[in-house]
Amino acid sequence: MRKLFVIILTTLLAACSTPQPEPTQMVSEQVTAQPASPTEQAQATATKKPKGQNTPQAGTSPEKQPQGKNPLVAPTSANPSFVATEISGQPTDTSITINIVPAADMQIIITYGPENGDAQTISAAGKANMPQEIQLSGLTPDTEYFYEIVPVPAGDTVNGGEKHTFHTARAPGSTFTFDIQGDSHPERVGRQFDATLYSQVLTAAAADQPDFFICIGDDFSVDSLKDVNPASVTQLYINQRQWLGLVDAPVFLVNGNHEQASQANLDGTPDNVAVWAQNARNSYYPQPAPGSFYSGNTEQVEHIGLLRDYYAFTWGDALFVVIDPYWHSPQTVDNTFGADRDDKKGRDLWNVTLGETQYRWFRQTLETSTAKYKFVFIHHVLGTGRGGIELADGFEWGDSAHLAEHRPGWDKTIQQVMADSGVTIFFQGHDHIFARQELDGVIYQSLPNPANPNSSWENETAYKTGDKLPNTGRVRVTVAPEGVTVEYIRSYLGQPDEIAFSYTVR
Repeated sequence: MRKLFVIILTTLLAACSTPQPEPTQMVSEQVTAQPASPTEQAQATATKKPKGQNTPQAGTSPEKQPQGKNPLVAPTSANPSFVATEISGQPTDTSITINIVPAADMQIIITYGPENGDAQTISAAGKANMPQEIQLSGLTPDTEYFYEIVPVPAGDTVNGGEKHTFHTARAPGSTFTFDIQGDSHPERVGRQFDATLYSQVLTAAAADQPDFFICIGDDFSVDSLKDVNPASVTQLYINQRQWLGLVDAPVFLVNGNHEQASQANLDGTPDNVAVWAQNARNSYYPQPAPGSFYSGNTEQVEHIGLLRDYYAFTWGDALFVVIDPYWHSPQTVDNTFGADRDDKKGRDLWNVTLGETQYRWFRQTLETSTAKYKFVFIHHVLGTGRGGIELADGFEWGDSAHLAEHRPGWDKTIQQVMADSGVTIFFQGHDHIFARQELDGVIYQSLPNPANPNSSWENETAYKTGDKLPNTGRVRVTVAPEGVTVEYIRSYLGQPDEIAFSYTVR
């Protein structure tokens, strides 16, 4: 049965000199202030950065570098006992995983339990500068829990730790919230990133008490580094934890083009940017592995193991599906590592692909799910280009006329799979703009930068239709039996947040 869409449109502030784009008549919507015309504002131009290069350091994995030279030694957390703020992830109906990086050898004590029940304690030996995952298991589904982490260095007494809360997987019919951010790009200071603003956005997200927080990619820009080696790549993933830890909720990652975690970068050796990036991601962020709760990529990759790059799970009334165009495409999908951006011109995008295995998994996951709502997350349509539905008729994503020629055995494009299986919202990043469009009943939702201090429009002209607003902030999604509400929460330095746009899908 087709979704029922309700329209509620509010007026713009008088200060807005340019009318809004024509709304797509599909959902209820609410808009607040709109800045000057996006077409009159200069588009952000790509600034050439030093090109990353593989620079392996013989015999020096990050944890084996000499003391005093290891960039992991400097804590990025508020607690000097930890190298980085603890990060939780991989929540299920009966467990959650906590990633801890001790600054010294210590005993780690975790006390946890239901908010209004008996607590229990577990302990584990932690090694200096080594990320360690501790799973809290045997939990009750659809239940609020707390946990406290107490580090106990040799000779110290136990002191109380900071209290955190989380919720195990919701039952059907539940109401819950999750937050999602676009490309954070912490390396682009002053242009698309401000550390104070980012902290402000993530602290506000924590106040939403989301069940989890999703990052859409380009949060660890490996290709911005002058020297790319295991230590420099790992440090990017550690540094991001000082911010994402502020959300105080399980974190899910989506692979972006600037992470350079892609098949095209593999060279058969462990001294490789793709290997370093994926191993850092999987070591410092507990991401889903296929099992009883999550489905996903079961392929073992040399020097890495499980990629944990695409996965799916059901939470309450919603199916969540994360896909990855970068790890399964033999051709570079977007920017080539160590090369000028112009290097990607003239590519045949039929050589960009989700891959046979991921496509079959994606299709089966959507078609067999009975979830009331279905959400799909990817860094961008095809992993490259600009725009939303403007790209959705191209190549394996939407060119049905040439699909059989280029994808033998595929009788549906990716867009057809999403439309026919009733995908509610398709979320993407990459373009640094809030934009909402619709195609064949599927909402295409592009995400803004979370911490752009300039509140700029970017790639606005790539979106020919729909509702568009400039940076910066996060998107909050509330899933309830009666509908899904999406809110663009805009943030400004030193000012209260505002709900800049909202809509509900029923």
